[in-house]
Amino acid sequence: MQKLNRNNIEVSDVLPIKIVQFGEGNFLRAFVEYAFQTLNNEVGFNAGIAVVQPIDKGMVLMLNDQDGLYTLFTKGLENGVAVEKKELITNIVSGIDPYLNFNDFLNLSREPELEFVISNTTEAGISFVEIDEFNMAPPSSFPAKLTRLLFERFTYFNGASDRGLTIIPCELINYNSDTLKQIILDYISLWNLSKEFKYWILNSCTFHNTLVDRIVPGYPRDQIEAYNKQLNYQDNLIVSAETFFLWVIEGDEALKKKLPFHKTSLDVKIVNDMQPFRTRKVRILNGAHTAMVPFSLLYGNATVKETVEEDFTGPFIRSLVFDEVIPTLEMEKEELNEFANAVFDRFRNPFIKHQLASIALNSISKFKVRVLPSLLMYHQIKGNLPTKMVFAFACLIRFYKGNYNGNVMPVNDDNDVVSEMALLWKLCSMNEIATKVLGKTQYWGQDLNEIEGLTNAITTSLELIEEYGIEKGFLKLGQS
Repeated sequence: MQKLNRNNIEVSDVLPIKIVQFGEGNFLRAFVEYAFQTLNNEVGFNAGIAVVQPIDKGMVLMLNDQDGLYTLFTKGLENGVAVEKKELITNIVSGIDPYLNFNDFLNLSREPELEFVISNTTEAGISFVEIDEFNMAPPSSFPAKLTRLLFERFTYFNGASDRGLTIIPCELINYNSDTLKQIILDYISLWNLSKEFKYWILNSCTFHNTLVDRIVPGYPRDQIEAYNKQLNYQDNLIVSAETFFLWVIEGDEALKKKLPFHKTSLDVKIVNDMQPFRTRKVRILNGAHTAMVPFSLLYGNATVKETVEEDFTGPFIRSLVFDEVIPTLEMEKEELNEFANAVFDRFRNPFIKHQLASIALNSISKFKVRVLPSLLMYHQIKGNLPTKMVFAFACLIRFYKGNYNGNVMPVNDDNDVVSEMALLWKLCSMNEIATKVLGKTQYWGQDLNEIEGLTNAITTSLELIEEYGIEKGFLKLGQS
């Protein structure tokens, strides 16, 4: 089978570099490259991407070995119907390793048609490293590298106001671009760069907070033979993703003109405020994940798909979302229901085996962010407690005992949290466990014993789980 490169498959178009992208991992290749290729195909955007490897070890050599080409396979359910597609991605113009070729990295600043900077360097990537210096080749952190690139562009174009860049980070932290912008300003201060450069950053460059949403399993190692049979070339960078795609970007009409995604088939929303969309995703998709993990593992399921299709756990999670979470959100109910239905299609995706154990990491801190706000808001609005969220909360506490019905639970959290919870389960009664856990302000940001009826409800749930198990215990809770 022939090697994948531009000569062998006759892809000869040379696109101008309009985008510098920090990161070459699976998510960006299945999300950002896909988005801009769609923009190229459907609108004639004519944008090439230069990919920068943000850390010392990465995939740029593999990417360049295939001339930036790779195949994206998307699989999923759309309105309950299985959909499978494949597409050759062709818009990566070059891959640059700044640790090997720092000058090549700096030279990107001189690209005449460059307009955008995109990034996904993981949540830890947007960080200020005080030991980074201006003359390092390169500095260690992504924001420091970006500051250098922006300074080179500012210098090369003599501070021209029309040479500023549009910066769109995709890291999974809230207010990602606001955080990145502040760190760049911190480096300007640390490195004593000119006030003219700072003015250019603040007035000629724009920064846009984002929300990205797509499940990307990545390289399909377990099924690679089946994927290879669908190709007539050897591709070492195959990436798989679900069909669902959502990109929410904070911006104005000027950004819509720069990025005319509204003229494409993609669900890219450029909005004044992305926080309602973030809240929707965190409370519905992430909240359902976090609520289901301990509950479903204790019940005996292993995957997300099993959970939503099983006769007891499926209706439980669906009701938790539609009857308890959605009433606490401020967006239009029809839009929330449509999003939630799409989420359950994603959960049922037959092409993705999403192990519950793999999303059990740091379940307590996730519960605080993803589920607890819905529980508290429901109590505030309705004046009573949401039964399913309360029971899921009790399952979370029971999960941290570490074993259930002779099975080891995949508890994965900070050592302090794990040991504290294990000690409570050794020494305390159910009421004491409930009271002490709910009282841990370091977990929840407040003493949850102050929420009327919650301590008793958690205590009762724990007692019913121990006596009757998950399904029967929940039914008994409903009767009480």
